[in-house]
Amino acid sequence: MALQIVAGTANRALADSVAEILGNEPAPVTVERFPDGELRPVVDGLQGADVYVVQPTGPPVNEHVMELLLLVDACRRAGVARITAVTPYFGYARQDRRGRAGQAIGVRVVAEALASVGTWRLIVVDPHTVALEAICAVGVEMLTAVPLLARELGTGSLGEWALDGAVVVAPDLGAVKLAEHYGALLSRPVAVVRKTRLSGRRVVAEELVGDVRDRPVIIVDDMISTGGTIEAAAEVVAAHGAAPEIVVVATHGLFVESAAERLNRARTHHVLVTDTLAQPPTPAMPLGVCSVAPLLADAIGRLHRDEPLDDLLART
Repeated sequence: MALQIVAGTANRALADSVAEILGNEPAPVTVERFPDGELRPVVDGLQGADVYVVQPTGPPVNEHVMELLLLVDACRRAGVARITAVTPYFGYARQDRRGRAGQAIGVRVVAEALASVGTWRLIVVDPHTVALEAICAVGVEMLTAVPLLARELGTGSLGEWALDGAVVVAPDLGAVKLAEHYGALLSRPVAVVRKTRLSGRRVVAEELVGDVRDRPVIIVDDMISTGGTIEAAAEVVAAHGAAPEIVVVATHGLFVESAAERLNRARTHHVLVTDTLAQPPTPAMPLGVCSVAPLLADAIGRLHRDEPLDDLLART
């Protein structure tokens, strides 16, 4: 059973890097676009293959989710042996519960749709909800990029800055475990901001637990969307006397709407993300990008050989 990488259009550069590490050429794929916006993917040469469809579902989320579903269906109809959806960023993961009657649970809808088109397994990186594994009807491998980002903080372009008296800050209660993971890897203390989300765009940070006075701060989260959570957390740590240099670290950089403006306004010295989502060549902020291609290639290779992934998985 041959291993084949199928690249969607959401992040072709990442898919190409994964294929190169595996010594593989991406399979021939054409995504036809109709004038009304419909997509029709066509794949070739996949009969009997072990296929890995690389397609993060970031902005525009709905288009990329639909393309992923159609790619998986196209692979199934091409007679492949099994299909793994490699979605390092999994859109709709924030919609894992109802806040009121009448709301949809988006993550379950997407998960069930993936299962219905023939997905055998799902690979994600630092998903917003650890409930994803329980929600999905197919097997889920939840990888983590935290060790990769922590190494970059300590030895990459920031040099030893991150190890010099810094405090790791969780911008909300949902990021506490993540902050503790970074703190353990960097041997740094952790502080926590308590916030209230008023809407998808508006966040109010209210108080800080921990000491940041006169110390550099590393704000960590799984994703940066509009930057509202980071900006609110930055205001709180500044009010508590933190040093002016703020580093922000997240696995997924969506940077939608006025995110760059907000991050610059929050006095960020450096922003560090991975390439789970394609990043612009000339970002509007001091941005560093670490590639998850080696992590994904390692996981894909192990799954193809039926080997365990224990040391690559996210903490839950």
